[in-house]
Amino acid sequence: MNTYLGIDIGGTAVKLGLVTETGEVLQRREASVSFDGYRTPILDTVCQEAARMLAGCQAAGYSVAGVGVSATGQIDSARGIVAGTCGSLPGWPGAPIRAALEAGLGLPVAVANDANCMILGEAWVGAARGCADVLGVTIGTGLGGGVLTGGRLLEGARGLGGELGHMRTHALDGVPCTCGAAGCWERYASTSALVRRAVQTDPALDSGRAIFAAARQGDKAVLALLEGWIAEIAEGLAGLVHLFNPQLILIGGGVSSQQELLIDPLARQVKARVMPAFAEGLELRPAALANDAGLVGAVRYFLDRRA
Repeated sequence: MNTYLGIDIGGTAVKLGLVTETGEVLQRREASVSFDGYRTPILDTVCQEAARMLAGCQAAGYSVAGVGVSATGQIDSARGIVAGTCGSLPGWPGAPIRAALEAGLGLPVAVANDANCMILGEAWVGAARGCADVLGVTIGTGLGGGVLTGGRLLEGARGLGGELGHMRTHALDGVPCTCGAAGCWERYASTSALVRRAVQTDPALDSGRAIFAAARQGDKAVLALLEGWIAEIAEGLAGLVHLFNPQLILIGGGVSSQQELLIDPLARQVKARVMPAFAEGLELRPAALANDAGLVGAVRYFLDRRA
C-alpha cells in the first residue's frame, strides 16, 4: 500500500506525518520553525525536517508516493508558492514550497492553504465525513476557513479562495487588520479578538482557556462577553450560509472543544439569523482531527490533484 508524506506548515511549527491512502496517520514528527527568531528561513527548516522524515519512513520499509503540503498564508496552489500573508512571517511571502520540496525529496508535491486542507481532512476521515457541502471555520489567533461545495473544494482562480477571515463585517468603522484593511471578521470573531476584549475587563483573562474557565464558574461579566463574541461569529456565519447553503458548519481550533459554552449557543444563534429554509437540516459541530487535520487534508489534496 502506498503512503504519503503530509506536511502542515504553521507560523511557529511544522507538523509532518506518514499518511496512508485511507487517511490513517502512521508516524508523526514536529519541529519549530521559529527556533532562532526566523533567522533560518521557514522553508529551509521544512525541507530539512521533510528529508529526515522521508528517510526514516523509507528506512522502515514504507513506499512514499508523494507529498501533500498544508501551509499558512495565501497559497497559490497552481504554482505551489506563498502568494502573500496577513501577518509578519519573515521571508515567507514568495517562498517556492513545491519547487523546493520536489527538488529536495525527489517526489511530486501539491500545496494548499491550511484552512482548505483542514476541511478536506475532516470531510475525508473526520467530523464532515459523508458531507458534500461544508463550511469550515478555524477559530484561533486569526480566523481561517474553507468551503466544500458539491464535494469539491472552492479554491478560486489561483487557489486563494476561502479567505473567510478577511470578509469585512465592520467595514465602515472597523478595527484595523493585519491585512491592511479594517473591519475584517477575524478582528471580531477570532480567539485573539475575545482575549483583547477580556483583558480590558480583567488582565488575568489573557487566554481563551482562562476566559472559558471563568465562564464555567458563572462569571456574569465573562458570560456576557462570550455572548457578544459568539454573536460576532454567528453574524459572519449567517452571511456565509446564505452564500453557500451548507449542510454542515464545522468549527475548528482549540475553542471548538467548548461544546456547552460555544458550539451549542453558536448553533442556536446561526439558525436564528438565517432564513428558515437555510436553517432546515443545517448542523454545526466541532472538528474532530485536531492537529492531524492539516497534514491529512494535505494528502487528500495531493490525491485529488493527481486523480
